[in-house]
Amino acid sequence: MALLFEQESYNIRGAVFEVHKNMGTGFLEKVYQESLEKEFLLRGIPYEREKRIFLNYKGDRLKQSYIADFICYDEIIVECKAVAELLDIHKIQLLNYLTATNLRLGFLINFSEIFIRPIRVINNAWDPDWVRGNT
Repeated sequence: MALLFEQESYNIRGAVFEVHKNMGTGFLEKVYQESLEKEFLLRGIPYEREKRIFLNYKGDRLKQSYIADFICYDEIIVECKAVAELLDIHKIQLLNYLTATNLRLGFLINFSEIFIRPIRVINNAWDPDWVRGNT
């Protein structure tokens, strides 16, 4: 069985590893975001940076929104962190982004790790009939 968005995932992970190799650990999250954006451009990976995700409550749009670090290929959310340790709340945040956009796959990356391990987060509640008109 093939991985979900196998080639796209491979491309994103390659960009992440390249940024980590060149920048190392110890910078703020924004430094890694900017570096990753440059690497996406170099590799021709289509993306939107700091994509606003609007939320609805019982069909009404809320004033509050989330901002995803990147949405790549119009299908994959990439969330960058620079923290001592990833917590469950970081995974929940990404899962909420996936649910709000009805996207299926996200990557959670902690650039503060010595050996970087992008975490794949799958939206198991994905609904192919749902219209993404809220993004």
